[in-house]
Amino acid sequence: MARIVMKFGGTSVADLGRIRHVAAHVKREVEAGNEVAVVVSAMAGETNRLVALCREAAPLHDAREYDAVVSSGENVTSGLLAIVLQSMGIEARSWQGWQIPMRTDDAHGAARIREIAAAELLERFARGQVAVIAGFQGLSPLGRITTLGRGGSDTTAVALAAALAADRCDIYTDVDGVYTTDPRIVKTARRLPRISHEEMLEMASLGAKVLHVRSVELAMLYDVPLMVRSSFADPTIAPPGTLITGEDMDMESEVVTSIAYSRDEAQITLRDVPDAPGVAWRVFGPLADAHINVDMIVQNISDDGTATDITFTVPQGDFERAKAVIEGARDGIRFGKLAGDTEVVKVSVIGVGMRSHAGVAATAFRALGEKAVNIRAITTSEIKISVLIDAAYAELAVRVLHAAYGLDKAVTDA
Repeated sequence: MARIVMKFGGTSVADLGRIRHVAAHVKREVEAGNEVAVVVSAMAGETNRLVALCREAAPLHDAREYDAVVSSGENVTSGLLAIVLQSMGIEARSWQGWQIPMRTDDAHGAARIREIAAAELLERFARGQVAVIAGFQGLSPLGRITTLGRGGSDTTAVALAAALAADRCDIYTDVDGVYTTDPRIVKTARRLPRISHEEMLEMASLGAKVLHVRSVELAMLYDVPLMVRSSFADPTIAPPGTLITGEDMDMESEVVTSIAYSRDEAQITLRDVPDAPGVAWRVFGPLADAHINVDMIVQNISDDGTATDITFTVPQGDFERAKAVIEGARDGIRFGKLAGDTEVVKVSVIGVGMRSHAGVAATAFRALGEKAVNIRAITTSEIKISVLIDAAYAELAVRVLHAAYGLDKAVTDA
């Protein structure tokens, strides 16, 4: 017998037909003798509808009331799934975040979980009951409903799995696992049978949409094994998927695991910045104060050592604001010219095997160079190499790198 948390996203519970399909997945695990908690999102499109209503009611609305409204979508889904499970002869009960309680801070709209009181859920497991839990929501220190931000149901599921000491957290979605790259771009992309938390965290932060970054961070922190599976598979058989764990991987098997890409990038370049101590702080300090995340940074010093060009990237949504912040700090930075470009893409090579293998970066640079793909900026970590390129070359770069590291080769799931 195992203790399992199952999470189903909005497309998986989009209507009653799909909710019944989800219930069949849950029934399979119950009949296998497992203790089961189910976390559900709102029906597809419902959260967007509720957000739009709040904005229509008042553009500058009370964040506490906003949370009260937008959290209601998950309440409906959890109640409906509990009803369907009961109709199938399974003892089930729905739980809202405040009933557990799932305690958070008071950052309405983007709350963070502080504590989950799991004792009552564990007692219900002992009685054979399935817990159907509304994701995305919690309880503030003042007793108000909070929401965890978009993608928060993934975070709810992983945090709950940690609190319950679950054997596994299964994330059911509209894909059957994590792939070596986007199958829409590379037809020969393959599903990975297993990857590490570190690799999944890099993939999630670099554009892969399978899991929310915060949920992977939590899984890595509390060593929660995750399984990404398709909710649309035959519910009578445990569907295949990708296992994501913190266990040591075999670094000799695959140096590179995946190729990720992000179109949510914008480049800013400051020309003729005086090369003096503290210049980097005068550039990036104001951006930090404005809560603008900076990613790739490249600095080129002039031949005479008196000036430098500084290039960096920010999320596209922060592009205009970042330019305004830099212009506002012009007197302190004393740059000559500001240039920007939103037609850029970040492409990343990811793999824990990089730690023990040389020449990984050279392979990427050679492959891109042979296809005349110019690199604007580069960043690296122990398990990642990212390059910034022109947006027009995005799909070409992904295909070229996928082939360069042998990721096209067919393998059989372990």
